[in-house]
Amino acid sequence: MKIIIKYFASIRESMGRGEELYETSANDLQALRLELIAIGSPYSESLAIGKAIRVALNQELVGASALIKTNDEIAFFPPVTGG
Repeated sequence: MKIIIKYFASIRESMGRGEELYETSANDLQALRLELIAIGSPYSESLAIGKAIRVALNQELVGASALIKTNDEIAFFPPVTGG
């Protein structure tokens, strides 16, 4: 399924882009994060397990077990961001 992934603050800087269209087979956000990490750099460094990262699904903060569907917007960002 196709989704939109957005990156903010230091994650955006390390990814080198603010957003991307992505084709995934993941059912939830935890599986998506692991799928992205498995791609390698820069995903593996930016989204590493153990790093404090917040996730929003369609502009609402959610947990890792939140289910995703086609055309969802997922945003990854550090716990504190500046304006």
